[in-house]
Amino acid sequence: MTDISPAARPHLPFREQEATSPDDGAPIVLLHGFGGDRLGWQNIQVALSSKKRSIAFDLPGHGEALDWPRIGNAGVAAKAVTQSLEALGIPEVHMVGHSMGGAVAALVALRNPELVASMTLLAPGGFGPEINHRLLRRYATATDASEMEVLLEQFFGWEFKLPKFLASTAAESRARPGAVATLEAIADEIIDGRVQRTLPRDDLAALQMPIKVLWGTQDRVLPTRQAHKLPGIVATHIFERVGHMVHLEIPKDVTRLILQNAGA
Repeated sequence: MTDISPAARPHLPFREQEATSPDDGAPIVLLHGFGGDRLGWQNIQVALSSKKRSIAFDLPGHGEALDWPRIGNAGVAAKAVTQSLEALGIPEVHMVGHSMGGAVAALVALRNPELVASMTLLAPGGFGPEINHRLLRRYATATDASEMEVLLEQFFGWEFKLPKFLASTAAESRARPGAVATLEAIADEIIDGRVQRTLPRDDLAALQMPIKVLWGTQDRVLPTRQAHKLPGIVATHIFERVGHMVHLEIPKDVTRLILQNAGA
């Protein structure tokens, strides 16, 4: 396992997990959601490592990329991810994205289809106009651990027991100079008033790589119905009693589907 911080400016900070078995194929790249960071993928990376090498990036304005030269919407982040892969000399990847990271992954694939061998999107942004803009804006400005806990509970399914450390860790990250203002600026770019900007779903379906979309029925950030009536070529997996944080709530199922999509 390698954990790279922003010392090398040509690429975003990342956490790399090597495969424990021979793997000479394209690595899996994991992109977190709004307000998250690369460490949120740690358990998934360990699970994937039995078959695949993986790389989890901090997106601009998040984690150790808080001071990235340019922050903004999913399009800005997609450009940073593409440039980072080029800087690292990685010609092809299996892309995985959660929430805002899903929109980022989709834009990378639309702009550079030759770079993406498969795409697995977890409750992705951009698949419909509806978004819980009030929750996201409150989450962006929260700095107190008790308030953060109340907000984070809404990101998960109703029966999921929120680990105590999540709220305290998130509150600590907001204490860094500029963290709140940066998230507010990103929220203003991804939320257009009370709705979110949308992706061209038919163009996504026209891409030649296998695409899976995973969603939970108890998602209170992005409604599950945004996964309904996707073009038939897109494989859709809907999970009962699961909220927005699919990869944290059902990690075994998510790992299995990522590996399946990557042909591992």
